[in-house]
Amino acid sequence: MPRSVNSVASRARRKKVLKKAKGFYGRRKNVWTVAKNAVEKAMQYAYRGRKEKKRSFRSLWVMRINAGARENGLTYSQLIGGLKKNNIELNRKVLADLAMNHPEAFKAVVDLVK
Repeated sequence: MPRSVNSVASRARRKKVLKKAKGFYGRRKNVWTVAKNAVEKAMQYAYRGRKEKKRSFRSLWVMRINAGARENGLTYSQLIGGLKKNNIELNRKVLADLAMNHPEAFKAVVDLVK
């Protein structure tokens, strides 16, 4: 009895990986063993990057809020502490948007804290 290797599934699996490697440099895009490792590493970086993106956006929001708060005579920590004390539940994303695009609305929030 001949050996069964299921080459259809094997080829499909390789094609799937090589498709993900499209655009890579050199042998990473078309040699199976190299592309497999490159795609695996790329997927790890992508997973990690999705977590890092959240961190970097939060730090950007903090910088923008701090800049807006200092223009109105407060520091970032004083503003956030005052918001908590007055039970004003605005998250950092919204506060940063107010500070950047609607300074008069942000000033009204700061005046509530003061």
